[in-house]
Formats: sequence, structure tokens, C-alpha cells
Amino acid sequence: MPRSRAVAPLALPSALAVLDRLLRHYPSPDTELVYRNAFELLVATVLSAQSTDRRVNETTPALFARYPDAATLATAALDDVEALVRPTGFFRVKARAIITLSHQLVQDHGGAVPGDMDALTALPGVGRKTANVVLGHALGVPGLPVDRHVLRVAERIGLTRETTPEAVERDLCGVLPPEQWTAMSDGLILHGRRICRPRPLCPQCEVRDICRYPFKTAGRAALDLDAPAAGAPTRRRKAGVPIVEASRTPAPDKSGAYVSRTTKADRRAPKAESRTPNAARRSSSAVGARKRGRR
Repeated sequence: MPRSRAVAPLALPSALAVLDRLLRHYPSPDTELVYRNAFELLVATVLSAQSTDRRVNETTPALFARYPDAATLATAALDDVEALVRPTGFFRVKARAIITLSHQLVQDHGGAVPGDMDALTALPGVGRKTANVVLGHALGVPGLPVDRHVLRVAERIGLTRETTPEAVERDLCGVLPPEQWTAMSDGLILHGRRICRPRPLCPQCEVRDICRYPFKTAGRAALDLDAPAAGAPTRRRKAGVPIVEASRTPAPDKSGAYVSRTTKADRRAPKAESRTPNAARRSSSAVGARKRGRR
């Protein structure tokens, strides 16, 4: 069983420093999903899985015009809902999920969206991220949604070493006051979409002076003070095996002996005669026959 490595706790000023810089760039961070009430945000968030907020915003007006609340959507025909949500992808699964969750909202909560994590995650198609989105944005309950952008950016900046949504949520919530949870999530999501992409736009980043991302901080102190300083990567090699340059230095073969490596110049040079004795005799006979024929 691998031995666990002690990790220093994250410092509160570090998380607040990141949030302060994000708020300079995004003064009022918010979800980019368009909604008018908690029910619309709940449905829109379910539809946003494996889709984009823009595509969902283009789809939901027609859906909510026909089914404005849980009571009407709970009795909707599956084929009709599938046709309406088709642009968001996985439309069969999503249509069934929003119809079923609407039916459960009517049956268990009188058609209202509950303001409780356990009750929300008990609904079909609703996970912890979706529940946090609804709680933090539509119901005024502190919540920190963790999507792929929050996962990438929080670890890259140095706010966490974790790689699962639940663990990242726990780390961030542990170093921020509850009233800042939703703002931190929205700021990290916007930053991940616009600046801190998989290939980040570091020169435009508001957090670059305290970010621990390699090749960017140039040795400045990282948020995680026990993390190695950023800088050029070291070349890894097996112990006892010297690093050699191709086409200049001999490389070891399987037995450990050093042999010369062929270069392009070597391949262009004429090859030495390597024919067998039989082939040489056949060639000599052919030459003799040709000479006799000319006589």
C-alpha cells in the first residue's frame, strides 16, 4: 500500500488573494446560463452536461415557453421534449431526466425546487455540481460548483493538489468564507474558459504573479509554499544510464557495449561489397559469357 505524503494545509490569504485578482478581472462573476427562477436553472444545468451554455441558452426559451414549470413538464410527451432539447446532445437521456425530475418535484416538493443538497441530489440527473449551481445562484444557499474548469484552474494555480470534484470542493470551501464560495466558482469557471484554458494565455492572466504553474512564475513564491519552485523541467533518465546525443556519441546496445549510431551521412555513403561467394562466382560467369559473345 503506498505511503501517504503529508500535505501542508492551504493558507486562507492565498485563496482570498486569488479571489481578489479574479474579481478585478470579472467584477460580477455569474453563471452564463439564462434563467428566471430555480426551476429553469435546474433544468438548464441538467441540459448543459456535455454541451455549452450558449447552446443551452438557445434551446431553453422554446422549452420553457411550452413547459414553464414542473407541473407542465411532468406531464409532457417524451417525443416532444426530445425534439426540443435535441440540440444540446444526448437528448433522449436528458429529456427523460428532466421529465422524471419534474414529476418528482411535483410529487415530493409540491412543484418547488428544494433548497437542500440531499433533496436535490436525490432528483434524477442531478449531481452535486448541479445542486451547487442551483443553491448558490437561485436559492441563496452557499455552494461551490466544481466543473472541469474549476478542477483544472484550481490545481494549476496552486489552490489544491486534489483531482476529484468532491476533494477540490472540500479544499476550496475549507479556506474561504461561505459567502465567497459561489463567487470563487464562477470566477474560476470564467477564467478557465477565457484565459486559463488547457493552453493558457499566461500574459493576460491576473493571477500570474502568484500562480505556481510551471514556466510562468519564474521562481516567484508559489501559493503552496512547500511545492517546488516553478522553472525549467529536468530531464529524467534511468540511474546509471548516461545521456547521449544521437548521431554524435555512441549508444549502448543491449549487452551494455557502446556501438556507433548510423547517421544520415553514413546512409548516403556507398555500401561495401557484401555478396556471398556463390553470388560473386555467378557474377564472374556472367561477365565471361558476355565477353565470349562479343568475340
